[in-house]
Amino acid sequence: MRPNLFLPFLSLLPRHGIGRMMTRFFAVEEAMSATDTAFAGSIPALYERHLGPLLFQPFAEDLAVRLKDITSGRILETAAGTGIATRAIAALLPAQVQIVATDLNQAMLDLAQTKLQAANVTWQQTDAQSLSFEDASFDAVVCQFGVMFFPDKPAAYREALRVLKPGGRFLFNVWDRLDANLVSKIVSDEVIAMFPDDPPRFFERTPFGHFDEDRLRGELQLAGFETIAVEPVDKVSHAPSARDAATGLTQGTPLRGEIEVRAPGRLEDVTERTAQALAARFGEGSIENRMRALVVTARR
Repeated sequence: MRPNLFLPFLSLLPRHGIGRMMTRFFAVEEAMSATDTAFAGSIPALYERHLGPLLFQPFAEDLAVRLKDITSGRILETAAGTGIATRAIAALLPAQVQIVATDLNQAMLDLAQTKLQAANVTWQQTDAQSLSFEDASFDAVVCQFGVMFFPDKPAAYREALRVLKPGGRFLFNVWDRLDANLVSKIVSDEVIAMFPDDPPRFFERTPFGHFDEDRLRGELQLAGFETIAVEPVDKVSHAPSARDAATGLTQGTPLRGEIEVRAPGRLEDVTERTAQALAARFGEGSIENRMRALVVTARR
């Protein structure tokens, strides 16, 4: 979807403020780097090993609990990655619930399938912005920390609405601002400081760049959702060491690509520098990671 095509239409919606709000948001398109969605090579394994427990497992369990009232039917997961949320949902919900876990990146799904084999779970490579499923075919659509990576978020929201049954819910989470996620901020700040002439801003731009509640509501309303709730959720995790956290964040995310372009052959040096920055703040042993995300529930 090209945002500028909708500006005349949006200007006709001042009554509820949607026109002014969405015009402001769409007037400047986001510059998403080609490396922002690059989860290949060793990244999936590092992501699963280091970032699963550091960032994602606590919030996966939170999403699963929010779906526990579903006792039959079908759930679609988009941007399932290595299946961290998939496993949490499958562990909590009864086997009568069919889970279709999808991701655009086959390498992530390949790893996910090695972690969970269950009769009620199907893995499928699918673009969340153009789903291959029939209308009104799922009781819920869930997405853990994935919508930030969709180049056309309104299209993904419209697709979620389309495949939901009447009364179904679209449940997803996004990171709150980087300042509310200190471990990730320290790593981001250190890497930016290392390359002042061309700072890598992946964290600021993509995973931690979509916390504006008004924007979330506006895009979902534009897609056709009417009942929308946004809730901040705080979680705490622990990494066994500063080096473990630094390895996950610099080598298990697309930040790696930004580093390697700027400093070929120096990835380990950059990782060590970020580990030292974390150790300076948290000490040499286990580090505590306080995190905040926004959990969004939109109902059809």
